[in-house]
Amino acid sequence: MGEIIPAAFQPPAWLRSAHLQTMWSTFFRRPEPLSRRRETLPLADGDHLLLDWAGPAPETGALRVLLLHGLSGCSDSHYIRGTQARLAALGITSVAMNSRGAAAPNDTALCAHAGEIEDLDAVIQALRQRDRHGPLIAMGVSLGGSRVLNWLARADDGSLSAAVAVCSPLRLDLCANRMDQGLSRIYRRHLISNLLATLKRQRRHLERVDPAQAKRLAALNLRGIRSFWTFDERVIAPLYGFRGAAHYYAEASAGPRLRAIRTPTLMIQAEDDPFMTPAMLPALGELGPGVTLELSSGGGHVGFVGGRPRHPEYWLEQRLAAFASGFLPV
Repeated sequence: MGEIIPAAFQPPAWLRSAHLQTMWSTFFRRPEPLSRRRETLPLADGDHLLLDWAGPAPETGALRVLLLHGLSGCSDSHYIRGTQARLAALGITSVAMNSRGAAAPNDTALCAHAGEIEDLDAVIQALRQRDRHGPLIAMGVSLGGSRVLNWLARADDGSLSAAVAVCSPLRLDLCANRMDQGLSRIYRRHLISNLLATLKRQRRHLERVDPAQAKRLAALNLRGIRSFWTFDERVIAPLYGFRGAAHYYAEASAGPRLRAIRTPTLMIQAEDDPFMTPAMLPALGELGPGVTLELSSGGGHVGFVGGRPRHPEYWLEQRLAAFASGFLPV
């Protein structure tokens, strides 16, 4: 059995709202200066993934941190750049994995989903082949956290030393319903708009490089999509062979699989996350022996902003860096 502990984060008086916590960085945070180098990793199906490395060049036996972004994000998402900058300042090598089509058009019709672990496994195995003994940590945010948890529950082969999942949608059906309510509809509209734009960009690219793959996207009905139930029914299900959105949610939700996780895993969740509901949070008996759930009463969705208005502090990145530092070789 795992454990549930309170998070040290407390939202400041000027930013107590879950929605302000969620939106603060998008509107007010400037990107950190960050030197990165890009790698193109070939995949078995002829496609590729873009990996963005930061920090010192990886050396044999050194700690490496793999970062996964959330839905409609990429390696330039503020939480990815911020975490990579903080890790680099500590002399820790990190690599941000871009999902297919996230940073640039890819060469197949596939994208990613909450239960997609094949691409993640390809990256983990590539990193482990380069260094079979150094510590390797995977950190996923939002949908990226769901992918990490699914990999740990379904494909863990001991390659990871530890893992972190932040604000993960543990029950996809409950999250999809939540996004149809109140102010959460603003996030839903923004995310779906970005996803549809990415699909259209991908189709235009495929029409030039692989017309057969372009036809897979052309066959999708993208008209009038306004909810995640509809998006997942019309896009994710046909692209990945699910019978429909309900089947996808049942197969890809990480919450019911947490008991299977043995690798040391930190889960960070906020009770006021506007993408989710408290009913989604696991009970102690639902956690595997490797899982620690660090639960905060506030923080919104991937917010966790503290400090003062003119000098905000990003607690989440501090917490992730502190966790990673615990695995530095002695």
